Amino acid sequence: MRDAPRLFARFERVRRARAGALALVAFASAWFSSRPAGAEPSLLAPEVGYNHGLQETPRIAAMAGAVRAFSNSTDALFLNPANMASTRVYHIGAFAQIWPEAKRQSYGAAIVDSGSASRIAGGAGGTWNRQEPDGVDRTAWDLRFGLAYPFSEVFFLGGGMRYLALHQEGSPTGLYQLRPSQASAGLPGEPIVKNITFDLGATVKPVKELAISVVAANITDPGHSFLPLLFGGGVGVGTRDFTIEVDAIGDATTYASPTVRVMGGGEYLLAGHVPLRLGYRYDQGMANHALTGGIGYLDAAYGVELAVQRIVDGPSSTAVILGFTYHVDGAGQATEEIGE
Repeated sequence: MRDAPRLFARFERVRRARAGALALVAFASAWFSSRPAGAEPSLLAPEVGYNHGLQETPRIAAMAGAVRAFSNSTDALFLNPANMASTRVYHIGAFAQIWPEAKRQSYGAAIVDSGSASRIAGGAGGTWNRQEPDGVDRTAWDLRFGLAYPFSEVFFLGGGMRYLALHQEGSPTGLYQLRPSQASAGLPGEPIVKNITFDLGATVKPVKELAISVVAANITDPGHSFLPLLFGGGVGVGTRDFTIEVDAIGDATTYASPTVRVMGGGEYLLAGHVPLRLGYRYDQGMANHALTGGIGYLDAAYGVELAVQRIVDGPSSTAVILGFTYHVDGAGQATEEIGE
């Protein structure tokens, strides 16, 4: 009976985690059931909704993608695999993206475990995407697998494998004002993409509060903009309660000439449980500026998060990202940083 309080506390955490997940599912179901059938095709270029093929968790989206240096857990699997090894965690997450104007929806899940005795961190995840069913009508499966190793408290190295299978059943429509790119020149009725490619990432932390990362995505360069060849990185300063970071990524594939995306984001953990996030992104290729923000609730056992992205200068578009994470390692203990 001496263990009864601890068992009750664990039961209560699991109950709240299940309630949070059910709330997210109910929200997404209500949103899509309220959308009118046979809606008008999007007037946005397909590039806007495709979003360079990025799969964003709420934290990634809320900080405008500027988390390549200070990502961890499932965020690292999608942006910088090296950072899966930067913290000792065992997390399972699920997320959904809703793009009303671009008419895209995306659902995904991921798992990352970096608490093994070998110190090797591993992760796997996948997303299903549907974009503009009344127009370009793209569907895609995006599957990820990654490994990372902390060579020391200062240096982390990781790599990931990505498989993308994408079909397009319709044709681009709308009043496009952007420069032409391969992402809007599909082949109706045929599989456009069925590729395996790889990502690499490295992070250096000269001191615990400073992180410098370099990343390369889709390094096999399949030759099309559904898997663009990307190079870049980020520099961030952070503590347990506060993070600020700036990233820059060069895109060598999507447009006729190389383009750059610059991102900045900040995060503050209020009262130890409520993350408040803001971000900004400039996309040279799509010639737009976006503002982002997010909020959530983080507990030792679970996390529930929400992010919103809005293009404020360029073709107007909004994205809403919802996420839920269950912390398998969180039965009474907080996430531990490598080296502590």
